[in-house]
Amino acid sequence: MTFAVIKTGGKQYKVAADDVIKIEKLDAQAGDIVTFDQVLMVGDTVGAPLVEGALVAAELLETKKQKTVIIFKKRRRHNSRRRNGHRQLLTTVRITEILTGGKKPSVKAAAKADKSEAVAEKPAKKTEAKADTAPAAEFKDDVKLIGGVGPALEKKLAAAGITSLKQIADWTADDVAKFDEELNFKGRIEREEWIAQAKDLIAGKAGKE
Repeated sequence: MTFAVIKTGGKQYKVAADDVIKIEKLDAQAGDIVTFDQVLMVGDTVGAPLVEGALVAAELLETKKQKTVIIFKKRRRHNSRRRNGHRQLLTTVRITEILTGGKKPSVKAAAKADKSEAVAEKPAKKTEAKADTAPAAEFKDDVKLIGGVGPALEKKLAAAGITSLKQIADWTADDVAKFDEELNFKGRIEREEWIAQAKDLIAGKAGKE
């Protein structure tokens, strides 16, 4: 099986036809055919640095945020601890063709992408119809759903009268300053975007994982 080594997003990937890989976010829509012209190697042919006339085509499947990566920083003897979360946007693609000699992606590949997109749309409508008839899921109002808030911080907030996401979502700048000082949060409310997180959770978006 012919393979190629491509470079995208500052990283290198060894790929073959029908491989599904996750790469740095691409500016395209699901179902689009995308191409990679930075081909470092095709089979036994090594580029200098790129293989002339080589191209790798792929179908974009989806772009979404990945699992939360927790970043914990601690400074010794300073009683300083910081815990932040980050969710990286990655694009998932399926390799459709490895081309050489200046060839372009075939019409067949583009047609296949259109067909896949149409098939994907069909069950989506069915799912949407079912969702309309299904009862709404019960909202869980738990401050620990905010990234970085654990049992210890939950107790601090409860002692100050804050027990729900709705309260945090309604905070003003004065409230942020007040609780930041009273509870000695040292700016973490703004740094970790608690208000935005609370609003997203109330709206039904995913919380920390």
